[in-house]
Amino acid sequence: MSKTIVVTGASRGIGRALVELAALDGHRVYALSRNSKILTATQFIHPVEIDLSNEKALSAFALTLHKEGVVIDALVNNAGTFLNKPFAETSREEFESIYQVNVFGLASITRKLLSQIHPKGHVVNISSMGGVAGSAKFPGLAAYSSSKGAVNILTELLAEEFKESGPAFNTLALGAVQTEMLEEAFPGLKAPLSAQEMAAYVLEFSLTGQRYFNGKVVPVSSSTP
Repeated sequence: MSKTIVVTGASRGIGRALVELAALDGHRVYALSRNSKILTATQFIHPVEIDLSNEKALSAFALTLHKEGVVIDALVNNAGTFLNKPFAETSREEFESIYQVNVFGLASITRKLLSQIHPKGHVVNISSMGGVAGSAKFPGLAAYSSSKGAVNILTELLAEEFKESGPAFNTLALGAVQTEMLEEAFPGLKAPLSAQEMAAYVLEFSLTGQRYFNGKVVPVSSSTP
């Protein structure tokens, strides 16, 4: 059965692969990114150029969906930004910029779209193993990994807050995946999974995971990181 999915960070990596796979399966996908021109609009793919830090733009997008009577089955908060830099050299502005996208932008788009998400729908936050307590940590990732830790706790809190009314909230804490972001951050590192392989898992989880999980941070990693 065709579903309606909203994916942030849809211009590259896992997000783009997820959009393409979902469309191939016949789902309607709203593909959000700061550069919508990378994706071609089709019967199933609806590119939306948007900055998650722009509250007015997010409100306008949510209003458009409301007017069109769109009911969202899954929101995949995949958008994220990365910084590999020693903590002592990281400025307040750089630290805030990571949180602006990874935490505040994620919270804002979720808040704006809540009324459009089906009560039995699913909000899936894409996080990192680096944000999981007790997992291996790496120098230079203080801003990034701590922001993902915030996402993990936020997921647990939202699941509790909406457990009676829905939707469900879960996080996928990913290990290394071969994406542009990984290549830029760690040149030469070879990940065990491709963006397409991980996107297939995320798609299936976003449409069925709420039957089995709510408020969970699910590690998805076959390596360290």
